[in-house]
Amino acid sequence: MTAMKGGELITEFLIREKVPYVFGICGHGNVGILDALHQEQDRITMISPRHEQTAGHMADAYFRIKHEPVATLTSCGPGSANLIMSLANALADSSAFLAITANVPTQQFNRGPFQELHKHNQADFPALVRPVVKRSFQAYRVDMLPLMLRQATNTMLMGRPGPVNLDVPFNLFQEEADVEVPQSSVNAISNRSGASNEDVDYTLDMLQAAKQPLIFIGHGVTLSEASQELSILAERLNIPVISSPNGMGCLDMRSEQSLGFIGRNGSYPANQAGRHCDFLLAIGARFDDRSASSWLEGYSWNMPSTKLVQVDIDVSEIGRNYPVNLGIVADARTFLRQILTELDSRAKESNKSFEPWMDQIRAWRQEWEEFTKPNFDSSASPMRPERVVGDIRKILSDDAIISLDSGVHHNWFMQFWEARQPQTMLNAWGYSAMGFGVSGILGAKLAAPDRPCISICGDGGFTMTPHVLCTAVEYDIPAIWIVWNNFAWGAIRDIQYGLFEGRELGTAFYQGENREPYNPDFAAMARSCGVDAATITKANDFAPALEHAISQNKPYLLDVHVDSEIRPPATGAWELPPIPPKEPVFGKPFRP
Repeated sequence: MTAMKGGELITEFLIREKVPYVFGICGHGNVGILDALHQEQDRITMISPRHEQTAGHMADAYFRIKHEPVATLTSCGPGSANLIMSLANALADSSAFLAITANVPTQQFNRGPFQELHKHNQADFPALVRPVVKRSFQAYRVDMLPLMLRQATNTMLMGRPGPVNLDVPFNLFQEEADVEVPQSSVNAISNRSGASNEDVDYTLDMLQAAKQPLIFIGHGVTLSEASQELSILAERLNIPVISSPNGMGCLDMRSEQSLGFIGRNGSYPANQAGRHCDFLLAIGARFDDRSASSWLEGYSWNMPSTKLVQVDIDVSEIGRNYPVNLGIVADARTFLRQILTELDSRAKESNKSFEPWMDQIRAWRQEWEEFTKPNFDSSASPMRPERVVGDIRKILSDDAIISLDSGVHHNWFMQFWEARQPQTMLNAWGYSAMGFGVSGILGAKLAAPDRPCISICGDGGFTMTPHVLCTAVEYDIPAIWIVWNNFAWGAIRDIQYGLFEGRELGTAFYQGENREPYNPDFAAMARSCGVDAATITKANDFAPALEHAISQNKPYLLDVHVDSEIRPPATGAWELPPIPPKEPVFGKPFRP
C-alpha cells in the first residue's frame, strides 16, 4: 500500500484504465483533484468546455464512437446539477461514462455550507442524480475509493452500458490514506452471453417457416459490434432489415436488404414491411413509441399477428411493449454467430428463397423513390430539406461521423440518411436532449481525429450551446457545425400546426411589430469566436461550401437557411393521447 491523496488515487486509476480524457469544469469543490491532474498532464488530458452539460455530451459521444468510457469532472451544487441532462441522455441511449462529482467537505455535511443540498438530505447529491445513472457511489473516506472505482467501472460496462456517478466530498481529494490503486475486472468478465441451442433452433425454425420475415435491429447491435455478422445473415438469406437510428449503418444502407427506419418519420418501405411481415426477429432494439407508431396496430407493426422473437442483453426490454413468442437474453454478436453456425449445419435446408417477399419490397421502394426523389435535386431557396440531406450524403466519406441534435432536421435524417458504416450516425434518441448533437461532435472528433465530424443541429438547439465554438478553438478540435436555420422550433411548430388547426404560439422566432423572422447571424457569431463560417441561402452554394469547410481541417460553421414550410412526409403515426394521431401522408395502415 502507498499513502495517496484521494485526488491522486482517482487520477492514477483513470490512467491505468487507459482513460485518455477528463471533460470537466473547475469549481471550488473540485480544485483538490485539479492539481493531481496537472501533475499527470503527460498521461491524461483535461479538456474544459464552457458548460457541464457539454462535458457530459462529449463523454457520451466519445463512448459511442470508441466503446471506451472517459470521465467527467464537475464541482458541487449547480456544477454537477448541470450535468444531469447529459447523464439522462446517455442512460436512455445506453452510453457510458464516469461522472465524478464533487461535494462539500464531510466535516460540513448538514450545516448548510455553500452549495450543499441540505434541506432534506445531508449533502446527498446521489439522491438527485440516481434516476439518471446506473448507480451512484458516495465516499466518506479515502480508503472507500478503491472499491468504488472498481465497481463503478464494472457497472458502467457490464450488461447494458450506462453512466455511473462517483460523488467525492472536497476533503477526500486532499486527505491521504494507505491504499492500493485498484484494477477493474472488466476485461476478465465476459459480456458475451449466448442463447441456448434450443432457442437458436426455434428461431431458425420460425424463420424458415415464414414467408415474409424481417429483422429489426437497434443500438444493441451497434454496441456489440455485430455489423459483420448481421450483414452476412441478411445477405445470405436475403432478409430485409429495419434499423433504429442508433443501429443505422450496422448494415450498409445502400444494401438491397436495408429498409431504413420505421415509424412516423420512417421510410415507406420500412413501414410497409413492418405491417406485412409474418415473422420478426428483433435484436437489440426497443419498441419505443417513435419506432412503433405509438404501438397503434397496423401502422408500423402487427403483433401478435406477427410472430416475434426478441433478443436483448437486458431482460427488462423483452416483452416490454409487445408480447413475444420467444425472448432471448443474449449479446447480439454472440447470438448472430450462433445463428450463422446453425445455418451452416442446415445447409440443405437454408436455401429457402424469400424472393417474392423481396419483390414486393422492391415495389414499395420504387413507389417511395418516385415520390421523394425529385425533391433531392431542387434548387429552391431557401433550401428544401431533402436537398440538404442529399448534398451532405454525396460529399461525406463513408466513415464520416454526423451528430444529430433534437429537432425537425433529425426527422429528415431519420427518414432519408444512408449510413454506410456503424457508429457514424449519433442521435439523441431516447431522451432527445437538445445540445447532444452540438456538443457531442467535440467528443466524437477527439475519438476519431482522422475522420470528418459534422454536427447537424437546429437553430434553436445551437443557440442553447453556442459556447462549443470556444472549446473547439481553445483545444483545436476541427469539428464542423451545420446550423439548420428555419427560424423556429420547427418540429414543435409542425405539431402545433397539425393538431391545432394551424395555430402557433412560442414555436417560431420573431422580432418587431411586423413579426419578422429573427435569428442571430450565426456566421458572424462563429467568426467572433475565431471560427470560420459562411451563410448559405442558395441551394447550389451549399455543397461547395461544405467541401471547403471539410478541406480546411479546422473548426467551421455553415449557417444554412432551410425552408420551414416543408414537413417530413409521415409514413407511420405518432399519438399524443388524448389527441388522435394524424394519418400517414404516404401509405396507409394494414391489418391482416
